[in-house]
Amino acid sequence: MNRQGLQIGNKAAEFPFIQGGMGVGVSLSGLAGAVAREGGIGIISTAQIGFREADFEKDSKAANLRAMVAELGKAREIATAADGSCKGLLGYNIMNAARDYGDYVRTAAKAGADVIISGAGLPTDMPEYVEGTDTKIAPIVSSEKAARIILKMWDRHYRRTADFLVIESAHAGGHLGFSRDVLERQNEEGFDKEYDEEICRIIDCAREYGEKYSVHIPVIVAGGIMNAGQVQHAFSLGADGVQVATPFVVTEECDAHRAYKQAYINAKAEDIEIIISPVGMPARAINNPFLERIQKEKETIRKCYRCLEKCNPATAPYCITRALIRAVEGDVENGLIFCGDNVGYLTEITTVQEVIRGLFP
Repeated sequence: MNRQGLQIGNKAAEFPFIQGGMGVGVSLSGLAGAVAREGGIGIISTAQIGFREADFEKDSKAANLRAMVAELGKAREIATAADGSCKGLLGYNIMNAARDYGDYVRTAAKAGADVIISGAGLPTDMPEYVEGTDTKIAPIVSSEKAARIILKMWDRHYRRTADFLVIESAHAGGHLGFSRDVLERQNEEGFDKEYDEEICRIIDCAREYGEKYSVHIPVIVAGGIMNAGQVQHAFSLGADGVQVATPFVVTEECDAHRAYKQAYINAKAEDIEIIISPVGMPARAINNPFLERIQKEKETIRKCYRCLEKCNPATAPYCITRALIRAVEGDVENGLIFCGDNVGYLTEITTVQEVIRGLFP
């Protein structure tokens, strides 16, 4: 098993894996700090990260930006050993679809994030917001076409390339970079083998731009990964590491409410649904009374938190901010619970260390 670590420019983690960012409030300082302490790359989700701040209802953006800095500071305290060393790295996941995206990226870089990962759209202007800092940046892509568009834009407009790439397959959780038609075929025979070929094409694209800039662009594979065999398969394709999210939800260190973790444990394969979120993107979630209810009637939206650029409260079936907050705070009957398609295999509360051991025995 490859345990040589992950080198991203001048930064390194002891283990070649990233803990995927999960919002709202699922991966904050507790989870990300514990992952970095063990030698991985811990990721804090910035999605409505300030929901516990006193002024969130009045000025959610200000609350979010302040909470970003605070959570990274707390994560570093958790991750840092007594001698001042840290085996891993820390950073943020920032959705490109977020309103005021640039302000969030600038804040992350100024706070001293080791890395920023950005998906839910094509982050073509991401380099602009980290210029002059040592923060490493990566887009999340699901196709060679998307990877090539982003790397071409970064090359043309910023004379630089990605520090690393994250490839999310159709097995991932939350918002997905695939059409609903593709997602409905993901369990068909031959689908994964076909996507392996797409992963190889993305890796070749990364190598092409890496050669142009005389650097190595690490490629991280994500989506449904939860055991050593899957990790080894990713390495066999040429990946430099893996990103894992869903298994970390059922750890003691995860920042979500215990009831949220129990919803993962209780979920079976038949409970997983592909939904269309209020921003019009396919997403994977656990079926519950909330999802059943909104299929029949629109939920009244009393306040818009201006979280996502393309969300229109006049037409949205529900407020995704409130739905995610309700779930992460423990109201799993009336909230939205995103998940990966491997959630049905989770059977007990565990720890970050135990999840890592399962990935790298």
